[in-house]
Amino acid sequence: MIVELEITAMAHGGSGIGRLEGRVIFCPGVIPGDIVRAEITDDSKKSLWRAQALSIITPSPHRVPHIWPEADISRPAAERAGGADYGHIALPHQRELKTHILKDSLMRFGGISEDVLQGVTVQGVPGDDERNGLGWRTRVTLHADESGRLGPYAEKSHTVIPVKDLPLASDAIRSAGIVSTPFEGAHTVRALDTTGSGVRLVIDEQAAGDILERVGEVEFHLSDQSFWQVHQSAPALLSDAVTRAIDPARLHADADNADLYSGVGLLGHAMAQVAGQEISLTAVESDERALSYVSRNLADVAEVDPIAARVDRWISGKARDLAGKKAPWSRATIILDPPRSGAKAEVTTALASLGAGQIVYVACDPVALARDASALMKSGYEMVFLESWDLFPHTHHMETVATFVKDPA
Repeated sequence: MIVELEITAMAHGGSGIGRLEGRVIFCPGVIPGDIVRAEITDDSKKSLWRAQALSIITPSPHRVPHIWPEADISRPAAERAGGADYGHIALPHQRELKTHILKDSLMRFGGISEDVLQGVTVQGVPGDDERNGLGWRTRVTLHADESGRLGPYAEKSHTVIPVKDLPLASDAIRSAGIVSTPFEGAHTVRALDTTGSGVRLVIDEQAAGDILERVGEVEFHLSDQSFWQVHQSAPALLSDAVTRAIDPARLHADADNADLYSGVGLLGHAMAQVAGQEISLTAVESDERALSYVSRNLADVAEVDPIAARVDRWISGKARDLAGKKAPWSRATIILDPPRSGAKAEVTTALASLGAGQIVYVACDPVALARDASALMKSGYEMVFLESWDLFPHTHHMETVATFVKDPA
């Protein structure tokens, strides 16, 4: 069915929202203010349908030429490159939309009042505007088609879309010429632009190798297959945000401090810098390869107890072990940097039962943050810090840092 839709809002996840005879229609590749000709692709639910835009009848004043031709709405949906779902929106307006989505998520799913969120914005990274939000990605994952040509998958598909350029990739990755090089027989090629080891390619399941990343004057050793922040400015920016998010008066060097989902220790290092002295720190990470670097990376600033475990299982076990003791972690500062799905109830319940005094939560999904924030606040925590950054220009993603505190009863 072909319909005409007026797009009136943006949903979390990158789709615009229109309405048809009372039904909500989710449609990617559009923007509030657009009037589009669209095809209904899923009408299986009574009140929520999905559509694909076919053409723009009247464009929003914030619509711009897509930064990536292979992802433009002029191509059939099955042939559009995924990974730049806000690429057709003027960069300042992208942040306005993200700010609205962040606030709406925290109010609707977190129960946080609008008054508390006054003045909160999703901030642009210094230097991004001068480049129109391009050239920031230091990690790019591409897939090879049958002839070895590289490209991303189409949205919600495993169809490889060969591309001529990677406008979001760093200059070093773009100049490496990987999209013009055939990788016959390969399935996946990851390109890494590191600050200490140059450009590195990881092809399929090749053996892991060591790389070096520098954040200011601090060196971090890690595997070329371990997680590292994608935006070139993110490691320094998030480290600085965490230092602002921590209340030094609540940070005790000898307490049961923990870096949960620690990766290779980037944010744990930031915590130690706030203390200004060597701290006691438990680092919990399910990726044993990443965990193997934490003690080395934090050797000068923390006495680290590295734990290879799933955070939910480890923290629940800790809560059971200390059950009956009154707020055993009341002096502890906890950093949470969970995956996109969030920490979830098992983790927040355990942290509340342990009485963690200060929790700094680094979130890449506003809805997951809101749900976890709601759980913490229902357990007596107060949100005292909130800062959000546009670390993923031309996509719907954002990064948010929040602090929750609770005084022992």
